[in-house]
Amino acid sequence: MRVGAPDPSLTAVSGMAAVTELVDRLGMITLLEAAVGRIKQRCRGFGAGELLVGLASAQLAGEDFLVGLDRQRVDVAGQEISPVAGLSSTTAGGLARRFTDPQWRAVEAGVARITERVFERLPVRRQMRLAESVTIDLDTTDVEVYGSEKRGVSYNHQGQRVGRPHVACWAEMETVLAAELFSGNDDARASAPGMLKRALTGLPRDVRRGRVRLRADTGYFDGTLARVAFLEGIEFAIGAKRIAPMWRLLSGLSEQDWTDAIDMDTAQVAVASYRPAWWPAKTEILIRRVKLDISQVSADSRSRRRRTLHPEQRALPLDELADADSIYAYSFVCTNIDVSTPAKAAAVEHWYRQRTTIENLFRDSKHGAALRHLPSGYKEINTAWMHGALLAADIAAWLHQLTATESRDRDGQTLIGHGIRGGKAMIATLRHRLIRVPGRLVSHAGQAILRLPPGHGLLAEILARLRKIPAT
Repeated sequence: MRVGAPDPSLTAVSGMAAVTELVDRLGMITLLEAAVGRIKQRCRGFGAGELLVGLASAQLAGEDFLVGLDRQRVDVAGQEISPVAGLSSTTAGGLARRFTDPQWRAVEAGVARITERVFERLPVRRQMRLAESVTIDLDTTDVEVYGSEKRGVSYNHQGQRVGRPHVACWAEMETVLAAELFSGNDDARASAPGMLKRALTGLPRDVRRGRVRLRADTGYFDGTLARVAFLEGIEFAIGAKRIAPMWRLLSGLSEQDWTDAIDMDTAQVAVASYRPAWWPAKTEILIRRVKLDISQVSADSRSRRRRTLHPEQRALPLDELADADSIYAYSFVCTNIDVSTPAKAAAVEHWYRQRTTIENLFRDSKHGAALRHLPSGYKEINTAWMHGALLAADIAAWLHQLTATESRDRDGQTLIGHGIRGGKAMIATLRHRLIRVPGRLVSHAGQAILRLPPGHGLLAEILARLRKIPAT
């Protein structure tokens, strides 16, 4: 066997044709350009929309750093089917540094318009289901970096030097509505009210008229966010810190006040009438307790699970704690959602527990795209990289919504996606099954033809479904 000359008609990313088709059908680059505006004095070369889509497509293809854009340029055939061809790392860095703060906010407006187009192209019944109840999730994630000269980062409470993306997402669509890059010592509570208002603006018009609810963890335990949600007509469920007033509520509960949680063994739910100072009048405390075995409790008083124990049990040594009749881990949630009956309380707690949706989005952005690091010493370039990673996660979600098939079962209609078990495919799965599939790009009778290896029919299937969608 010998190695022949390189064949420029071969590409390692044949599935990028599906991404390009989606970008063109939705007019993503045009919408982003219109929202952000001009970032250069002369209208030539790449614009803001091409920069963000180019970064997202490179991360979908598996590139981890800005230099990955240069690796993509070497793939001649791949550039012909890429949504943005010819974007280099130096050009991307220079363009990102031209953005102003208002233009970064305008990126959200562009993504919102794309999301609205995706929503308009869904089947009517699915639109009705999505608009019936909308959940906005707020959360942050830390991205550790190295290098003392990187700008816009700082040390968090764990002693790590990090940047901190702050994200609001539409949970049912798994789509980012608002995002901002903070440093590791910034408190998310200060910007949460503004982030919530921007997220509401990012929802499609028809969706905003329905029921909108907010979910957030204990990092957002602040009456200001709750009051803003209340004034905007939003129901909220915000995790409460385990402070002394919360623990005192347990003494007023009897065993009859607890009801079994949904889909969680050894867990029970109760409601206590208590309103923290300056919170809306209808606020109540939803309490969950989970029975633990002594083997699940660490002897280290700093462990996360041990901090969920009642203070009287937390102070006991491990051997004395083993003699207790029962050991419970407690969580508290401040909410103005109707929890007037045990069944409603259990349903609200079950819905709040699905807050893992935004954690999945962070996982996909970090391990599927490349938000697990920030590649530059300039905050503007890192902000562009963050938006590129989040846009890559959005593209995966939009592909799922627009090309998945519907199946009816006893629980209602569900989407059968392109994941391993028929669910939504994460970016890593899409890369393996769709994008990073080698192919040969040839031309016959003026028609471009992409030839794939045997057994790879997913690209043709997705392209066929995307081409049924009305183009902009």
